[in-house]
Amino acid sequence: MATQTLTEQNFDDIVTKSDVVLVDFWAAWCGPCRSFAPTFESSSEKHPDVVHGKVDTEAEQGLAAAANIRSIPTIMAFREGVLVFAQPGALPPAALEDLIGQVKELDMDEVRKQLAEQQAQA
Repeated sequence: MATQTLTEQNFDDIVTKSDVVLVDFWAAWCGPCRSFAPTFESSSEKHPDVVHGKVDTEAEQGLAAAANIRSIPTIMAFREGVLVFAQPGALPPAALEDLIGQVKELDMDEVRKQLAEQQAQA
């Protein structure tokens, strides 16, 4: 599956209706973003069961602000609509593969339990 363009209009729908979503926040002027793009595209072809979305931070400034993006590229991973990973910086192919494996193996019942506990303490 090729990468998908994510916008303010489709972001929530895609994230909440897909099991695993990786999001690459990028910009055309960003050298590391351009260097990471082929890795992300290759991963999307290797993992058709994972949605690989790209957010152009220049075109989608509101979405980038809502996601609290301070540095690009930033990679986020969602599982069953829950943000489970967010990190600025391009990942090498092996690290991206490892991330996908870890996200797929998460016990989401345990993740939701931990989130509920954190929210109760806040």
